[in-house]
Amino acid sequence: MQEPADGVEGALLHARALIDLMVTLHRQTPRSDSLIILPDDEAAVGNAVDVLLDRARHSVNLTLPGSVEQARFGAPVLARRRMGGCKRDVRLLCTPRGLNAQLTRAAKRGTGRLETRVTRSALEEVLIADGQFALVRADLQGDGDCVLVVQDPAVARTLDLLFAGVWGGAMPPAEHVRVNQRLSSDMARSILDRLRDGTTDAVGAREIEVSLRTYRRHVADIMRELGANSRFQAGMRAVELGLLSPDD
Repeated sequence: MQEPADGVEGALLHARALIDLMVTLHRQTPRSDSLIILPDDEAAVGNAVDVLLDRARHSVNLTLPGSVEQARFGAPVLARRRMGGCKRDVRLLCTPRGLNAQLTRAAKRGTGRLETRVTRSALEEVLIADGQFALVRADLQGDGDCVLVVQDPAVARTLDLLFAGVWGGAMPPAEHVRVNQRLSSDMARSILDRLRDGTTDAVGAREIEVSLRTYRRHVADIMRELGANSRFQAGMRAVELGLLSPDD
């Protein structure tokens, strides 16, 4: 039986569905200014980012699916911070690919606080200001690569809540590195394999040739490190962190 989507996966699926619904409604009522579809070119996107950052009064939330250099929204936001043009607090949610030297330097420079967390989950590129306005990078049938300018506060607020759901399950960069190091041993990975596959403790202990008590102690340590509430959740989080391959 297929396991239900956890909070992080469910939030991401909800975000994709919301984007699709938003575009469908816009096409049915094209005169509405709640959604604007822009071409995905540097000038148009840069201007849209500037407008959104100028509107922000309290906070800016940003997702970074890949590196800063590949991001349409990330690079302009960090550039504005360095030049003092973005003084709001920025929460940046990225994948491990985004944890490069440029992002590390950006966290130490510029005005306003930059808080970063890491997730292995697939991300849409989204920029949200005050939970009221948003930019979403998308690949739409008929329009190709484009950027959606969301000016409907209800939709932007929903995207912001979904961002918060993924953010809550993500890790600070230092914690991400520490957990990967602590759980990279052959023993830890062997146990994680079995947690993901739903192997019972008794069978798992027998397969890796340790006592049941020792096996359960390792399981408890792993679950604590991953902040998991169940054995299956620990296995899924190990996949998200890159400790296990989803294809194994």
